Amino acid sequence: MWKGRFTQDTSSLVQQFGESVSYDWRLFPHDIAGSIAHARAQCKAGFLTEEEFSAIEAGLLAIRADIEAGQFEFKTSLEDIHMNIESELTKRIGAAGAKLHTARSRNDQVATDTRLYCRAQVDSLVEGLRGLQRALLDRAEVYADSVMPGYTHLQRGQPVTAGHHFLAYVEMLERDVSRLLDARKRLNISPLGSGALAGSTINLDRHAIASELGFDGVTTNSMDAIADRDYIAEILFAIALCGVHLSRLSEDLILWCSAEFGFAALADAHTTGSSLMPQKKNPDVCELTRGKTGRLVGNLVAILTAIKGLPLTYNRDLQEDKEPLFDSIDTLHLALAVNTEMILALTLREEICATAAADPMLLATDLADYLVKKGVPFRQAHELVGKAVAEAIASKTPLNELNLSRISPHYGNDTAEIFQLTRALNARTNPGCPNPRIVREQIARWQKQLHG
Repeated sequence: MWKGRFTQDTSSLVQQFGESVSYDWRLFPHDIAGSIAHARAQCKAGFLTEEEFSAIEAGLLAIRADIEAGQFEFKTSLEDIHMNIESELTKRIGAAGAKLHTARSRNDQVATDTRLYCRAQVDSLVEGLRGLQRALLDRAEVYADSVMPGYTHLQRGQPVTAGHHFLAYVEMLERDVSRLLDARKRLNISPLGSGALAGSTINLDRHAIASELGFDGVTTNSMDAIADRDYIAEILFAIALCGVHLSRLSEDLILWCSAEFGFAALADAHTTGSSLMPQKKNPDVCELTRGKTGRLVGNLVAILTAIKGLPLTYNRDLQEDKEPLFDSIDTLHLALAVNTEMILALTLREEICATAAADPMLLATDLADYLVKKGVPFRQAHELVGKAVAEAIASKTPLNELNLSRISPHYGNDTAEIFQLTRALNARTNPGCPNPRIVREQIARWQKQLHG
């Protein structure tokens, strides 16, 4: 494609080092859609005849069918998906194919293809996230009233319900959906027509092309349009943070399924055994999800590092945006699918959870609140309860069985009521609390939002 300027063939090592068709081939449906829209604009502007446009459109659709059928030979000597398609088109239809590249560069072409690809993948990832949200909501509904300990510092803190716990991850994933959709708004602007960096003297109808491709508008600075990879960085950030959320969910499940906790059990279909220890049942899906999050974070760092020092506009470094993008999208798609399946099959061991939540120490804060309601300043109440806790530990007496009036006259005969779990949960009436009524209201809200 540049033989007029060069007198030597490209080194085979340079071809091997620089080719991208081995991975950017997946842009083919978007490259073909963009080329058809571009050719239509060429035809309207008088640079193609109707016959030439028809030949280009038919040829491109035939190439797409061949690629989808696995019958297309990709050539690394042609570097990328764009030149592979254009070369094959020209081979099939002749001179009309050679006209296709009029008024565009591979720079605005790849920027367009990548935006179209990202838009489609964001929509698909959102569907995957919705699926996992629905699975978590299903478990929240099944175990809406199941009491279990809530933790800080991996130490038992206060009682919650399993429904409340599952809904916490529904909330996290909703923010992931929001971030992806927000990134989608910014990426859905067409750069096609920006050329190599400064547009072209052959002025095609950019708005018509953008409309045909489903873009919301066109870019307004050709240099920025060519250099911009913010949308990829944004998507990789949203994916990485989603991976972090999945990793935190995985860590909870790993702990819950351990013999030390015993709160939950995963189905055999979502666990593995040991080649040596026949008793083992390992939460491999959770561990792999936790481990793959490192790749997602690494891919984000890779793209930020690649673009951090680039002058305007296009530099070949930008070719390095594809593999991290493709890898993160593929990884998250599979992680969402397998975690959805696993969550739906998860079983909570409610009796073990209830026994752990029955520890009266989990209601020490409620005991301090009891004193506050009697007019004791919170810091003093905190100290008085702390003394009670210390005595309970020293005497090996459950907190709810201590004679608390010996510690302070502020404790009355009604302190036993504080240690009733149902009362303690029902007393939390502020929005966002693990009150079973509030949890069920939130479940109903999410059911309406996720199921319609």
